[in-house]
Amino acid sequence: MKFETLRKKYPKFIYRSFSYKISKNNLEIFFDFELCPGIFFKPKIKIKNADVKKIKRAGESALNNFAFSLGLIEMISYWKAACPPEIEIKAGSLNTGQIKWWKGLIREGMGQFFYENKINFKKPGFLKIKSTGPKWQGAGNLKLKNEYLVPIGGGKDSAVTLERLKKKGKKVHCFSLNPTIAAQNIIKIGKCKKPIIAERKMDKKLLELNRKGFLNGHTPFSALLAFLCSLTAAVSGIKYIALSNERSSNEGNVRYLGKIINHQYSKSSDFEKKFRRYSKKYLAKDIEYFSYLRPFWEIQIARLFSNIPKYFPVFLSCNEAYKTDSGRKKPTKKWCGKCPKCLFVFLCLYPFVCEKELIKIFGKNLFKDRRLLPIMQELAGERKFKPFECVGTKKESLIGLYLSWKKEKDKKKPPFLLNYFEKKILPKYKNLERESKKIFN
Repeated sequence: MKFETLRKKYPKFIYRSFSYKISKNNLEIFFDFELCPGIFFKPKIKIKNADVKKIKRAGESALNNFAFSLGLIEMISYWKAACPPEIEIKAGSLNTGQIKWWKGLIREGMGQFFYENKINFKKPGFLKIKSTGPKWQGAGNLKLKNEYLVPIGGGKDSAVTLERLKKKGKKVHCFSLNPTIAAQNIIKIGKCKKPIIAERKMDKKLLELNRKGFLNGHTPFSALLAFLCSLTAAVSGIKYIALSNERSSNEGNVRYLGKIINHQYSKSSDFEKKFRRYSKKYLAKDIEYFSYLRPFWEIQIARLFSNIPKYFPVFLSCNEAYKTDSGRKKPTKKWCGKCPKCLFVFLCLYPFVCEKELIKIFGKNLFKDRRLLPIMQELAGERKFKPFECVGTKKESLIGLYLSWKKEKDKKKPPFLLNYFEKKILPKYKNLERESKKIFN
């Protein structure tokens, strides 16, 4: 369906209410949204293995505020189905500064969605947010321990964070949302005892709407993770939330309506700073949210990861592995070997890991696959723009390709992609040797 048609038919989105219950060591939170008129959504989130005593110690007011705030980020996934011009918040109250913050997050975090759906988010009157609900108070003194909550997603980055914190003797608690097999295995190999697991259940109505042609696309998932981790830390008595977002996520993908669109916005330094300020002011002043890997580029993290081979057989960060096409197919749960993410991770690891090990991980040498040439060109800035994936910067891709080429250049017949790199791309960049030394010194 067309964007303007949907906005006229569904002119308002209402965040009606939230509720929660504590059973055993689980905290279950329920949300009630309406796409007006008449389409209701009731998603829920459960935090498992949390200490009931610590949950209750947070206090009813703090729990209400955390649950309400979690609903605000959750609602974006449902609002996007029709992008109504008005959002009414009945579940709680937002002041002028908070409304401005949420509008900013929607504008920045939904950039890819707007681009892919050809939506003019700069149009006057595009979005109005008003709140008419009760005022909830942020948490006071939570009596938190100097321990670390580390979100585990199944990729190489969180494994690096986990190992480095453990090596420094920090008390680490693993956290995972809807953990994949890869995430479960990383938690197991990392010897995380009593991991904290969360389950997020989307309302199936949203998938039905997607199949009928309602709007669909990328949402700022890491922003949802930020709010969920903050709640988890509060009810678990943990002071530090150590993300694994890297420096590379600050680079955008493409310019649209005069603005740089960044697929990884909610992993960026900009979001991290803004969320920290918001959290300190409105959620819990004692919780420290930061990315442990922020100083590093993706390719530097790849080298760090190459030194912990125990994770090689289990890590998996290919997004195609988990796609279901709105419930129409089963996820493959393995590296597809065809997407930008696969090729980027491969070219970052290739300089530091032997070919035999990489073939065990990916099933083949991706540099030999001619069909991946257009993707390599996009990663290297030679074609279109950087893919909408969690990949590194153009410079990193060039350095990764250069170091991979150096590793193979003495072979009589280098793999196709590296041969193409040598003939067509390398001559344009005379300083890759210097840049590669600079990034690893």
